[in-house]
Amino acid sequence: MSQHQTKYVFVTGGVVSSLGKGVTTAALGRLLKGRGVKVSILKIDPYINVDPGTMNPYEHGEVFVTADGAETDQDLGHYERFIDEELVRESNFTTGQVYQTLIERERKGDFLGKTVEEVPHVTDEIIRRIEAAAEKTKAEVLLVELGSTIGDIKGMAFLEAFRQLRNQVGRHKTMSVHVSLLPHLGTTEELKTRPAQYSVKELRSYGLPTHILVARADKPIPDAILEKLAVTCDVRREAVVPMSTTKNVYDVPVRLESIGLWKVIKERLELPDRDSDLRDWAKMVDKTEELKREDDLEIAIVGKYVELNDAYISVSEAVKAAALQQSPAGRGVKIRWVNSEDVEKEGPRHLDGVDGVVVPGGFGDRGVEGKIMAATWCRENKVPYLGLCLGMQVLTIEFARHVLGDDTANSAEFDLKTKHPVIHLMESQQSVYTKGGTMRLGNCPCKLAEGSLAWAAYEEAAGETTGEIVERHRHRYEFNNDYREQLAAAGLRIAGTTPDDVLVEIVEIADHPFMVGSQFHPEFKSRPDRAHPLFSRFIKAAVKRTAPAKQTKKA
Repeated sequence: MSQHQTKYVFVTGGVVSSLGKGVTTAALGRLLKGRGVKVSILKIDPYINVDPGTMNPYEHGEVFVTADGAETDQDLGHYERFIDEELVRESNFTTGQVYQTLIERERKGDFLGKTVEEVPHVTDEIIRRIEAAAEKTKAEVLLVELGSTIGDIKGMAFLEAFRQLRNQVGRHKTMSVHVSLLPHLGTTEELKTRPAQYSVKELRSYGLPTHILVARADKPIPDAILEKLAVTCDVRREAVVPMSTTKNVYDVPVRLESIGLWKVIKERLELPDRDSDLRDWAKMVDKTEELKREDDLEIAIVGKYVELNDAYISVSEAVKAAALQQSPAGRGVKIRWVNSEDVEKEGPRHLDGVDGVVVPGGFGDRGVEGKIMAATWCRENKVPYLGLCLGMQVLTIEFARHVLGDDTANSAEFDLKTKHPVIHLMESQQSVYTKGGTMRLGNCPCKLAEGSLAWAAYEEAAGETTGEIVERHRHRYEFNNDYREQLAAAGLRIAGTTPDDVLVEIVEIADHPFMVGSQFHPEFKSRPDRAHPLFSRFIKAAVKRTAPAKQTKKA
């Protein structure tokens, strides 16, 4: 499908950020997919950084990596989990990328000496990128989410581009969805509509009407408030969507379907009517609601950005998905967020009582000794451990230090002078000096070792396996093959490598219930209704470990 056949849904936010605009966009995508629409999603980030790859997680949360190797906004993780479609490099762009492209073109003389301006040059580049995403994904409907809020100066050019694209493709090929906050005043116990009214008015000043208004609040929204919003914001009453805060974000597509939002979208975009197929999704949501909380597993995620849970959002969602799919009834899971620096300073007491430990990816030496201590604690106490990227490297360092007895073993990333760099810089990275987008990124194949825990995990998930998998990467350092034979002889199983057997992709401890590390990031391919095999096997080991304790308690 060409970009000219694609229809566009522009999603904007008002009043404040962090309203759940990304979840709303993802949920709209799921609603459309449930109606048989071929859908894709694009996120626009209006900051000057080229991408979030070099940004501190406290600034921007998780960096999500697409299959084709783009470092992108964390909202793409929400999109993929909801619509279960692989997104692409074109599914996220920033102001920085727009300006970078225009400046490079100007330096080459592409504009023939003309003045380069916001209109038409910046807006034309924005439209080109939106249409490129439509072309690449062949979407029937492309949802386009604009970061930040209406009224913020950094979003002005994008709104103008939306207006121009609306006129270019035809008005029934576009619609505007606005997500706005209804603040609650505790003194009067009221939800106030005026901020949303002003936000819609500001959007209208850019030439963009609001076809659907999603009203966000922490309290239930009375019908009278919805009626008032419809009148004052010039939006059809059936298109004013009450969206009070929910504990389960995967319920949002079901809520949108139940209020009849499909009819509003179908009529505006002139889509053919189709039956809804959200039954399996709704069953997954119901299963989550029915979990017995007293049976919850407790899983520790040990990292250095745990004060911002969004820094590891794909990891925590993968853990929850795997727990949900344990047995027909599922298991609930409680995440214990553990700062690795606290473990480093105070020992592994922060892990007492957990049923499993995940050490996620990361960079730099801060807190890494705490992660190594967590790995030691898991190995010695037979507690299930899953290491992701850096977590795999931590497992390797810990094993070299405490099983081989070489306390100088380390990663060259943390100690350039270490005598025994069991983790070292990849050969392909040794001449790389820039940081942005230069790591090993995206899909790479892996060959599993037959008889390994990893092999069993993938085989169990699929019913069979050829031992060939493809997973997403984001790293600069790797397992040092100079130590491969020595570590393997001591019990560190090489459970996965690149097909040419050059790069180690998975390691595991042979005499442990589940202690596995993957150089890749399996969390990026996990889905709420289809957990990743490594997470499933990890949670299964955690459940098995807790069973004897529960039986003893009952006795």
